[in-house]
Amino acid sequence: MKTVRLTAAQAMVRFLSAQKVEIDGREQRLFEGVFAIFGHGNVSGLGEALYAGRDALPTYRAHNEQAMAHAAIAFAKASRRRRMMACTTSIGPGATNMVTAAAVAHVNRLPVLLIPGDFFANRRPDPVLQQVEDFGDGTVSANDCFRPVSRYFDRIMRPEQIVPALNRAMTVLTDPAECGPVTLAFCQDVQTEAYDYPVSFFEERVHRQRRIIPDPDEVAVAATLLNASKKPFVVCGGGVLYSGAERELIDFCARRGIPVAETQAGKSATPVDHPMAVGAIGVTGTGAANALASEADVILGVGTRFADFTTGSWALFKNPDRRFISVNVQPFDAVKHRAAPVVGDARAALAVLDKALGDWKAPHAWGEAAAKATAEWSATAARYTAKTNALLPTDAEVLGALMRVGEASDVVVCAAGGLPGELHKLWQAGAPLGYHVEYGYSCMGYEIAGGLGVKLALPDREVVVTIGDGSYLMMNSEIATSVMLGKKLIIVVNDNRGFGCINRLQNATGGAPFNNLLSDTRHEVLPDVDFVAHARSLGAEAVKVASIAELEAAFKAARAAISTQVIVIDTDPVGSTDAGGFWWDVAVPAVSDRAEVSAARRGYEDALTIQRVGD
Repeated sequence: MKTVRLTAAQAMVRFLSAQKVEIDGREQRLFEGVFAIFGHGNVSGLGEALYAGRDALPTYRAHNEQAMAHAAIAFAKASRRRRMMACTTSIGPGATNMVTAAAVAHVNRLPVLLIPGDFFANRRPDPVLQQVEDFGDGTVSANDCFRPVSRYFDRIMRPEQIVPALNRAMTVLTDPAECGPVTLAFCQDVQTEAYDYPVSFFEERVHRQRRIIPDPDEVAVAATLLNASKKPFVVCGGGVLYSGAERELIDFCARRGIPVAETQAGKSATPVDHPMAVGAIGVTGTGAANALASEADVILGVGTRFADFTTGSWALFKNPDRRFISVNVQPFDAVKHRAAPVVGDARAALAVLDKALGDWKAPHAWGEAAAKATAEWSATAARYTAKTNALLPTDAEVLGALMRVGEASDVVVCAAGGLPGELHKLWQAGAPLGYHVEYGYSCMGYEIAGGLGVKLALPDREVVVTIGDGSYLMMNSEIATSVMLGKKLIIVVNDNRGFGCINRLQNATGGAPFNNLLSDTRHEVLPDVDFVAHARSLGAEAVKVASIAELEAAFKAARAAISTQVIVIDTDPVGSTDAGGFWWDVAVPAVSDRAEVSAARRGYEDALTIQRVGD
């Protein structure tokens, strides 16, 4: 067996550089690169190896460990999970900063390779700087925090262990069912140790998307349910985009006369002007989609986890005879809530299910009801996004301005606060992947870093980050990274002076305004944050606008610019789109001195009676 002597870190970099992916007949590197923030624990081992391999595997320097992992996750999502990135940190706080991002990837089923530094395997200098010690277990380190939020976790304590660990990592990262974050905690002394690795370990490997073909019996059950339905309904999830099945889905729905709604992850998969496309579903759904969902007798989920925001906490589907079918690559998701599972790739499953249905179509009246409901919703939505001269416009009015002056190829990015709800209901994506909202974990601070990852994946499309002042203050460092890398973003900051979304939720559950809007917090002096000056200090060009008309003009100018742009506008913290939407199960205290809470509790108990539980 022919071997080559390398350090473990050098071997890891060489292996990752040899991974390729075939997309539409063209081979590309599987790993776009490695985001790295160096410290003790990875600078002398992986740092040296990445320097030597920087042409084959580019290294990107970021400003925050959590943020760089968010960027890597967004890159994978915008690449339909076919390409990905790795992230490396030092031991200690650098490592644990990535745990939140690992959870984002885990919940959203997105691939990212995390390589935190770890303690010395030989334990001679223990406890090393930043090492977290367990009084009763000498094998534990801070990196064990990654275990519950990793699809695969390993600790590299000998140089030869990277061979099985990396092979297993690639299986998880590229498998459509297992896909998610992989953590390889890399002991810092082991990174620098040499081993005679087999040359075959570094041979180029080309990965191709696996399409799981569903079991014929499962397809037959699904077809039987649909054939008997009078009011079928499709829920489009993120799996449709990951499969590249958006055309197959809308053609299937058009042939069969089935209305289709989108989850947050699935939005942009169906054309906004298609007769069968009824928009967003669930807590932040359109009036059209939710009205139809409440009547549906067979609900076909394609690539969705049926999470609570999609299902209105399992109260949305009110037809007493309702049945669920779930097309999903992951059996764990396919059988949720006793759905009839069709375990398989969305594109492949739709093809075989379509064939199994023969000449069946939904009743024509059902399709007419969908078209009527969608037209009514479009008129309603237009009122909320219409141009206004209000001193403090709502989030919806800001989004209306961005849509009026935007282009079909734009990609909107968001994650948390009130904006995702408004976007889900109101945003009209012009093309697939044009809507990128991280709402599986709804992680504040994802937005700007996520925008950077999207721009890395889709460099020819304009990336528009919509963000509230709360999320901006929580994590904004990757503005500087976007400037440094020459990856232009347009960032629109809606400043409502606090956590406006949670303030509204607090009020809706009977709570007094408290600790959300800045004015309702304990303070001596209210901060007057100059977001424009701050953004400029990070290298961006920035402007504050005083009206919707000024916003539209500033956005047009931002499109023409070549570097990252930040536009700040003061917005209304109270106003939101009260049309559409659905109940969400947020527990209300059973006992309170506040009459408002007691009233909210009575309403909550009434709502619980319509939840679908255990059937």
